[in-house]
Amino acid sequence: MINLCLFGAGFIGSVHAGNLTKHIGVNFKYIIDPRPEIAAKFAAKTGAKAVDTATALADPEIHGVLIASATPTHADLIIAAAKAGKAVFCEKPIDLDLKRTDECLVAVKKASVIFQIGFNRRFDPSFRALKRRLDAGEIGKVEQVIITSRDPEPETEEQLAAGGGVFREMTIHDFDMARNLLGEEPSELFATGSSLVSPAYAKLGDYDTAMFILRTPSGRQCHINNSVRAVYGYDQRIEVHGSLGMLRAANRTPTSVEVSNAVSIATDKPLYFFIERYAEAYAEELVHFVDCIKNGTKPDVGADDGRKAMILCEAAIASAKSGKFEAIRF
Repeated sequence: MINLCLFGAGFIGSVHAGNLTKHIGVNFKYIIDPRPEIAAKFAAKTGAKAVDTATALADPEIHGVLIASATPTHADLIIAAAKAGKAVFCEKPIDLDLKRTDECLVAVKKASVIFQIGFNRRFDPSFRALKRRLDAGEIGKVEQVIITSRDPEPETEEQLAAGGGVFREMTIHDFDMARNLLGEEPSELFATGSSLVSPAYAKLGDYDTAMFILRTPSGRQCHINNSVRAVYGYDQRIEVHGSLGMLRAANRTPTSVEVSNAVSIATDKPLYFFIERYAEAYAEELVHFVDCIKNGTKPDVGADDGRKAMILCEAAIASAKSGKFEAIRF
């Protein structure tokens, strides 16, 4: 039995808690949150005990921690957990500052603990199947990757102010997928952003609509398009074009039922948001983390992946401001 504790009793923490309680090989022992009343309610619902950080990390029975708290808390918790010898799963990003990110990774390396970053899309069944077939050479050499990632509606101004901007909060997932699928590290990046959907983004100097081009040293290309508006649902599609054909992962819908009549051919709209769309991915990334703890193996998506995705975010921010391609230096 693997004993785990969870930092953060918010929205994403609730998702992880649900998966922790369902995993038959896991004992969800502790919940830690700075709001005692929220932590107590969470504990009553899940059976975990509400404690403070020091108590959780001092417990020799705890094998690992899941960090799903606010982004500004990630770095301190990663370093503390690593020093305590605990395996670490952390939601993205590691930190909004690259220097601080590197400090975290030094602590993880020094402690020789397992570290997995929460790029859940790597564990989506359709995306993983596409990746396996790509690696098997089914479409030959990769030439272009096209990633569509569009939210159904914008965030509130309060939510935006608490984050690190759309590129760090949203596009970071797409940058990780681009690296995963291109087969080569990108060497340059171009980004352009606009505020077309909600005035809150412009007010904060951010973008709600953006496009990106990544190029690798051999000339492979990736195009990413982001928007916080897709009135038809959560739009998540991938195409990979190669020398022998194309692999495509389409949107997920509630059912596969299709109606055809004299007027039109219609199907269900895509699932509405990321909780529904990536439910299986969230469950599978936890299974992977637990397996890594049991077997002492390195996670498929780790510290270096989190760092490189942040470097791409910073390059995108610089490119959107300069209007030029930015060189990528990992």
